[in-house]
Amino acid sequence: MVTILEETTRNPITLIGEMAGICWGSDTTDPKKNYERGMNCIEAGHGRTFEFPDVYMSLQGYSARVIREWYTHIGGGPTRLQQSTRYIDYNNFEYITPPSIANDPGAKMYYDEAIEHIKYAFNKLEANFIPREDAALLLPLGMRSDIVCKHNFRNLMDMSRQRMCGRAYHEYRKLFSDLYDALAAYSEEWKTLCQLKFFPKCKELGYCPEKQSCGRYAGKEV
Repeated sequence: MVTILEETTRNPITLIGEMAGICWGSDTTDPKKNYERGMNCIEAGHGRTFEFPDVYMSLQGYSARVIREWYTHIGGGPTRLQQSTRYIDYNNFEYITPPSIANDPGAKMYYDEAIEHIKYAFNKLEANFIPREDAALLLPLGMRSDIVCKHNFRNLMDMSRQRMCGRAYHEYRKLFSDLYDALAAYSEEWKTLCQLKFFPKCKELGYCPEKQSCGRYAGKEV
């Protein structure tokens, strides 16, 4: 689940236009004019102005694996805090089961048994006074991990190019889809930005740059 926090810029397009207007010597007292100027910046691709709107959010219920990938998008000065492994309930921690395993009863049985063995081993180590931060190395990347983070619009737009791709890791595609829906519901201006600027790189290029296309666009002709 993606929750957009109230600290998030409510009217990002208007803010973009207001910031640009200050530098252009324009009238910034009229929100309507600021909105129109902001849309002009977006349509013209003046990307530096995209760094002013901020998004504060919490991500809950995703695996540590996908959160590690989330951290690779560090452009635009995002910051984040992640749930410490010291504060996980090792008797009953939640974990992510990928669809390929969840849909196969035999595979799911082995998967769940492995998690139970990890819980058992951790509790035995804790009973022998092994520090929790050391025993936590037993944890798989499939454990659930919650974070709070801050990104700007330009950073999220860039992230969408890669993570809305049909070849992106399935959980990341789901995470970004959740983010898209949460932002679009936060305000009308965010809904407009999501519709205009959140899409995979193939849509921008007009062809698929990957070695193997998902089928949405054909590969580039040589």
